[in-house]
Amino acid sequence: MGKFKVPHTLTLLFSMMVIAMIATWIVPQGAFEMQTLESGRQAVVPGTFTLVEDKNYMTPWQLLTAIPRAFASAQDVIFFVMILGGVLSIARATGTVDALIGRMLERFGEKPQILIFMVVFCFAMASSFIGTAGEYIPFVLILVALCKAMRLDAMTAVGMTVAGYGIGYGISAVNPFTLVIAQQIAELPILSGWPLRAAIFLPFVLIGFHHVWSYSKKVLANPANSMVADLPCPLGDSHSADYPKLSFRHQLILASFLATIGIVAYGIRIHGWYLYELGACFIAWGLLTTVISRIGVDIAAKKFIDGAMELTTTAILIGVARGISLVMEDGQILHSLVHGMSLPLSYVGAEIAVVGMLIIQTLLNFFIPSGSGQAFVTMPLMVPLADLLEIPRQVAVLAYQFGDGFSNMIIPTNAILMGIIGIAGIPYGHWVRFCLPLIAKLMLAASLVLILAVVFGYGDDVQPPTAQNSNIISN
Repeated sequence: MGKFKVPHTLTLLFSMMVIAMIATWIVPQGAFEMQTLESGRQAVVPGTFTLVEDKNYMTPWQLLTAIPRAFASAQDVIFFVMILGGVLSIARATGTVDALIGRMLERFGEKPQILIFMVVFCFAMASSFIGTAGEYIPFVLILVALCKAMRLDAMTAVGMTVAGYGIGYGISAVNPFTLVIAQQIAELPILSGWPLRAAIFLPFVLIGFHHVWSYSKKVLANPANSMVADLPCPLGDSHSADYPKLSFRHQLILASFLATIGIVAYGIRIHGWYLYELGACFIAWGLLTTVISRIGVDIAAKKFIDGAMELTTTAILIGVARGISLVMEDGQILHSLVHGMSLPLSYVGAEIAVVGMLIIQTLLNFFIPSGSGQAFVTMPLMVPLADLLEIPRQVAVLAYQFGDGFSNMIIPTNAILMGIIGIAGIPYGHWVRFCLPLIAKLMLAASLVLILAVVFGYGDDVQPPTAQNSNIISN
């Protein structure tokens, strides 16, 4: 038998779209009634699931038309990625990136474990507190270049980035896009339960660090152990032995970059900015970089276009990834899957049910890759279910956080993940082989935390009085 070859990432994503289309022919189609919350967002009404009378069996033609519609739906992420590619190409042309790498090699060249821990920890902190995700994309190529100079590989660079991102979302302290929304739906005090989340933050970060560092040690010992040894580096095959000195002009460009990140964080936190505003901020930074470096506007324009063109493949993968969930939405099976997964939990004990909640939230993140969107769909169902099983609502929120955050690191429908691995030139199949063991470790630790949280009554002190009615999930 010939050696099995993992299909191209685009082939995998399109195959998943075909499977989703076939599922619309098999899975009963239904929907919950929706209610408008004070925030203006739509949430499901528990106990209102009904099968639809007018079934919509997706056709191959509708599957094909879903692809351009998916590109339109994901346009904010696609154009943000291409803008970043263009702006970072300008920054590379100034020599700032090479100078920064040279400086970091002086400090961490013999201690890569310190660099890996710092990146995982800092990215996890940022995701935990302000919900950063797409903001990490600008760092990917810088980390790839740095890892290459340290005799590591692109997988290490992406591993520390995504581990920090996923763990930060899973162990969120004040994330406004997931934790705050879920606690509002569960009628819990906002940000309550933080002592437990603070206590488990570092242990989970250490799990992520250990996984990435264990892999990187194998690569350092023998480059042939790299999972991407058979792939070209996205930065080419050039090896720069002499890095330019970090000049004052380079320092100004780096300072303006950090200022841009600070402005972005402020805008997200205070004004609710998202990718359009973020893209504008990085365009402004690109213009400022051009002025500071004095490289010439024509050169900057050419570099911007070259950088954007390099990420065309990534943009295509992001668009097709969005198409998977779009097909299920059109085929009216998304609510059916949520309803079907939640029913078995009503027949088991609290300790088993809470692990079941974690598994369900993890699986549903494949279909609903938006953290806030998943909260609005699943939490109105999980809250009454938790009440029925005498599981504190705070624990149900924690199960949602774990399921949403950790699975962000591996689901192909996550546009941010596809953007990160696309920029680094890592096929999805390669990434799954690296990430799946880490997901297993995190899920095992999360299950243990949830069981102990039920046993010790985590959240009982803020549990709102409820009229428990067994009919709330009868449908």
